[in-house]
Amino acid sequence: MVRPQSIGALIVGDEILSGKRADKHLVHIIETLGRRGLRLAWARYEGDDRTGLTAALSESFARGDIVFSCGGVGATPDDQTRQAAAAALGVALLRHPEAVAAIEAQFGAAAYPHRVLMAEFPAGSTIIPNPVNRVASFSIRDHHFFPGFPQMAWPMLDWVLATHYPTLTMPPEGERAIVVFGAGESQLLPLMNESVARFPRLKLFSLPSFLPDGGRRLELGVRGEPAELDTALAYLVAGVEAGGFRWEPYHADDAARR
Repeated sequence: MVRPQSIGALIVGDEILSGKRADKHLVHIIETLGRRGLRLAWARYEGDDRTGLTAALSESFARGDIVFSCGGVGATPDDQTRQAAAAALGVALLRHPEAVAAIEAQFGAAAYPHRVLMAEFPAGSTIIPNPVNRVASFSIRDHHFFPGFPQMAWPMLDWVLATHYPTLTMPPEGERAIVVFGAGESQLLPLMNESVARFPRLKLFSLPSFLPDGGRRLELGVRGEPAELDTALAYLVAGVEAGGFRWEPYHADDAARR
């Protein structure tokens, strides 16, 4: 299967960076993609700053990534995402007829003069229906822009995946890991490098932590092609034992102790 484009998440809002609100979008996007066997290649937080947003979007448009962006698509002065997307593409903001019609149907005469501003998207955009209040958002060049409200953004994400990427899936990855005690990462670095060279289709991970008694604990494992996981894990176990370190199998409930 051909590996898809890189997928990124852009979370926008001064309120996230200031700590006034906690971001919930990133975890949800990761979980939603995971059900299709997909993973994020990157995630980025940006404030409501047109210059910074324009730079971030210029980079992702140039790479051809699929991007899911949450926040900053309203019509108040602090919302700059629509304008930044247009600037990054070098196009004008235009009122999208379908988005205007949906706002008019929802709000009648109260759509003017302010609510209708939220129907202004970069030229060439298609709309993303909003099932909550009918104020649509937009897609352009594999970039999909959602409101900051999870109750709106998350069903809109589902719609985008079902509509634009119905066959975009990957075989689920597997994962195997052990917990090594008393070892620092530097002590196992040669083993890690050897494992990466021997199993290039797998992703090695190393998550160190300290125990309450001051001892060291290291979650060491591999992720990727299921057929190779057991062999790769056995290689790591042999190297850990050769170094004289105690280890145990990793269990899912160990995550709480990371």
